[in-house]
Amino acid sequence: MLALIAGRGALPEAVLAARGQALVCALEHCPPDRLSVDYTFRLETLGTLLRWLRAEGVREVCLCGSITRPSLDWRKVDWRTWPLVPRVLRALGRGDDGALRIVIRIFEGAGFTVLAAHEAAPELLPGEGVWGRLLADVSLEAAIGDRVSAQQAVNDLGQACVLRRSEVVAREDDMGTDAMLARLTNGEGGVLYKAPKPGQDRRADLPVIGPDTVSGAAKVGLLGIIIEYQGVMVLDQPRVRRLIEAEGMFLWIRERGAS
Repeated sequence: MLALIAGRGALPEAVLAARGQALVCALEHCPPDRLSVDYTFRLETLGTLLRWLRAEGVREVCLCGSITRPSLDWRKVDWRTWPLVPRVLRALGRGDDGALRIVIRIFEGAGFTVLAAHEAAPELLPGEGVWGRLLADVSLEAAIGDRVSAQQAVNDLGQACVLRRSEVVAREDDMGTDAMLARLTNGEGGVLYKAPKPGQDRRADLPVIGPDTVSGAAKVGLLGIIIEYQGVMVLDQPRVRRLIEAEGMFLWIRERGAS
């Protein structure tokens, strides 16, 4: 049995649709947008969640969807969670990557196998190649995107940026890719680059794009999108392909370092 620790966005719904059946669990302060939830928990009741999952016969857990980082209310910590508090506090004090690693280790230490979303639903990773028409040489942007991605990994920042030749027009922050595009006033002639941060644990927070990403990129005049092959999930792929073609854009799915 698989359990989804589901956050916001379309990813939990896509994983559940691919798997057909799974229990859905969610933090109280950020439930999934459309899925019905089987078990709601707080950070202060994490130990009780682990016990409930075992009682339900869960063997695999998948963390998927976006969440806002919770705070810890000492008054609400239940007795099953007290042994986990030191690790929870370490996670709250780390950046996103470090926090996720600690959370994954907590689930693994409780006897669960932690699956990445793309392991639970491998069809979310598209094949290598180009969708739409690649009308311009964007190998320079791709190479610079690789370097920006490495810099953002060092600083534990976002997974995306907007490039126009050698210029970095915008960088993703904690608000996400769609928010970065919404803040951009003019991306004419630029491209969106998105890839996992080198060294990040790919069992959680693997990058995602979908129809909203394409629409946002088109709205600010971007030529297209570059994503890392086997490193970025694409939701609702038939619709994404239709939008790419209708907007005269491209989606280049490439290996990191390829030109």
